[in-house]
Amino acid sequence: MMRVRLGDLSVGFVHSLSAALREKQLDPQPLLEAYGLDAARLAEPRARLSIPRYMRLGHAAIQLAGEPALGLEMGRLQTPPHVGLAGVAAAQAPTVREAARALIRFEPLYASNYRGSSAFEEDATGAWLRFYSISPYNAYNRFVVDTVLASWISQLSAIAAQPVRPTLVRIEFDEPDHAPRYDALFSCPVEFAAAGNQLRLDKTMLALRNPEHCPGTWHHLLELCEAELEQRTRTRSLRERMTQLLGPLLKGHEPDLPQLAERLKLPAWTLRRKLAEEGTSYREILNDTRRDLAMAYIRDTESAFGEIAWLLGFSSAEAFQRAFKRWSGQTPGEYRRAQRRIEPS
Repeated sequence: MMRVRLGDLSVGFVHSLSAALREKQLDPQPLLEAYGLDAARLAEPRARLSIPRYMRLGHAAIQLAGEPALGLEMGRLQTPPHVGLAGVAAAQAPTVREAARALIRFEPLYASNYRGSSAFEEDATGAWLRFYSISPYNAYNRFVVDTVLASWISQLSAIAAQPVRPTLVRIEFDEPDHAPRYDALFSCPVEFAAAGNQLRLDKTMLALRNPEHCPGTWHHLLELCEAELEQRTRTRSLRERMTQLLGPLLKGHEPDLPQLAERLKLPAWTLRRKLAEEGTSYREILNDTRRDLAMAYIRDTESAFGEIAWLLGFSSAEAFQRAFKRWSGQTPGEYRRAQRRIEPS
């Protein structure tokens, strides 16, 4: 059976983790090598690290440093080249606005997650930079939100050659003990237990110009990014497109065919007919997606089974347990123990 990937990201993200550890007078090399991230691996073009492995690496780095706010430091130390071609392109944008658009539009070139994708949403007074929900939160994933939000400000400030200051930061998880560190980094109000992960830039910040902007280079880099984005996001079938859409929709409930049809901009009857032409159905795709994601979550993460049940849209943990036993012939606990014996993390 082909494994479903929960997501991956560029190994370039490891550079800011290393820099954060070095600032604390810690040698990152033993930790990186334990995760197979030697110099040769970090030098590979387009090399990616799975999201579960990155979370375990970040958690291990936080434990090594004894610093729960390490994610903020990782974000502060991230530079545009750390996110590859997309970052290099953004570094040539004419303004902070266009740089932010580029970083988010070309996010699939340096990071992908089954849980969703980031967004840039502008209105009359400014723009929100939104990072998708990765709840429920735990010691393995809170730092990811810290890193992403802090890195956006760090990279945009580098591009503008002056501080880019948000007017508001909102974070989904509850206020941590190191909350004052957010105030010091963002220099604006920070709301915890919010409805989403996002930061607000006003029109003045968005209009800041990039002193290093070169129009010809900017447009050349955009062409390269668009070509690579098209290649990376190309899908071969309607089934694949539906599988990609289901992940973010499953949380807490079971989506129906009309919801998917709306996302695909098709009438429900047309979607049903097209699936029949491919020899499948919505129910089959939903069940297969849930099965594959369940195995990936149990195998590759530390998430509790109740959390996985919610992520997959089951009405209860018991309903999830019954479905998993039907799919695999094992309980979730038996499957996780068997996988840990076969594949040490």
